[in-house]
Amino acid sequence: MNAVNETGRGRPMAYSTVVQRRKTREVQVGDKVIGGENPIWVQSMTSTHTEDVEATVAQIHRLEQAGCELVRITVPRPAALEKVPIIRSRIGIPLICDIHFDYRMALGCIELGCDKVRINPGNIGGRDRFLEVVRRARQKGVPMRLGVNAGSLEKDLIDKYGWPCPEAMVESALRYIELAEAEGYDQIVVSLKSSHVPTAVRAYELFAEQCDYPTHIGITEAGPPPYGVTKSAAGLGAILLRGIGDTIRVSLLTEDKTDEIRAAFDILQATGRRVHKPEVIACPTCGRLEIDLERIVAEVERRLAGRKLPVKISILGCVVNGPGEAREADIGIAAGRGKGVIFRNGRIVRHVREAEMVDALLEELERWEAEQAGRPSG
Repeated sequence: MNAVNETGRGRPMAYSTVVQRRKTREVQVGDKVIGGENPIWVQSMTSTHTEDVEATVAQIHRLEQAGCELVRITVPRPAALEKVPIIRSRIGIPLICDIHFDYRMALGCIELGCDKVRINPGNIGGRDRFLEVVRRARQKGVPMRLGVNAGSLEKDLIDKYGWPCPEAMVESALRYIELAEAEGYDQIVVSLKSSHVPTAVRAYELFAEQCDYPTHIGITEAGPPPYGVTKSAAGLGAILLRGIGDTIRVSLLTEDKTDEIRAAFDILQATGRRVHKPEVIACPTCGRLEIDLERIVAEVERRLAGRKLPVKISILGCVVNGPGEAREADIGIAAGRGKGVIFRNGRIVRHVREAEMVDALLEELERWEAEQAGRPSG
């Protein structure tokens, strides 16, 4: 499911306010198209040694099951390189090969049929080696990510700007894009990553003002959860709300790489860029609460698990904000003193007791879903 849509009829609904997405060219990566009006794809990267095929494939399969849509492996040496076609043959999502320092690994990955190669222009060995990779990629029809990183910018740019500032990062990306275009190659995705959130946000913003290539967005080296998720959400949210971003990775120090997938989808949902589950809104509770809100919300979330409806559900036990919030949601409950009112599309549709709230809410959700699909509602 791609960017959010209007979900109601006759009134502006919760998902009707959409940040205008930056228009970019499209780049084909395996069976995915990056950029344009395509979904903002969710990526991750393996933490295994690529030479260990069984461990690497097993981790990729877990990522796939969690919703990962593109995956990156590191290819630092020949022993890893020879495993690339084996790994690619055993997974169901596009395989991206990550290259640092040794341009020959990039050439080998392209020859062996990877779906995309990721190059760090600051450490690939200079202009001539970069161009050799570009020419091979053009010949084989393999796309490339130019992965500019604040921690490995070219020395002349550090000398020019004094530090790895957003302007230096963007100049690096544009420099290598121009070199590639001069060779007739434009199958490029760009990333401009920094561990400093304001630097990353500004770099993506500056790049988007000057170029229409699609971008892979991320806050590099965000650290372990929960702070790593918070830091990523702060940076990626700011970038997405500027309409920028065509693929996304949340880079976490975590044993379970599926944490990255869950965080990425939640950030996309919170910024309105891509809905992947119903959004449940609930108050944090206070002394005004007169229903068992935590139990009701937990039961609703349990019964909605696995559903991918683009619906906003408000469940509030607050006489102050509850009625207004419930009216603004697609479906909402405003409750107190053991009873409540269910709203749909801003209208009161029924009064319920606390014991029947969950069942009543889900019945209304089924009617809402049927109406969205144009089916008769019960």
